[in-house]
Amino acid sequence: MTDETETIRREMLSNLASEPGSREYLEAKHGQVWDTSELQRDFDVLGFMAPLVVARLKSAGTKGTLMFQGSPRFYFGWSPE
Repeated sequence: MTDETETIRREMLSNLASEPGSREYLEAKHGQVWDTSELQRDFDVLGFMAPLVVARLKSAGTKGTLMFQGSPRFYFGWSPE
């Protein structure tokens, strides 16, 4: 089976890997940032395909996507559908 998103996702991962990984940097660039425990508190994760996560915001029931970086693991860029 061919994954039509693989090239785009690999490019996104490469771009994320080239950026500084601090929480402060991500907050300045993308707004709110979640670590793993904060993500679990605020969202129900429905699926993921690096560097994207599909999730439902618990407080509003809104489905959307977040991006994440591997190390340190932070989630950011919440985009509701």
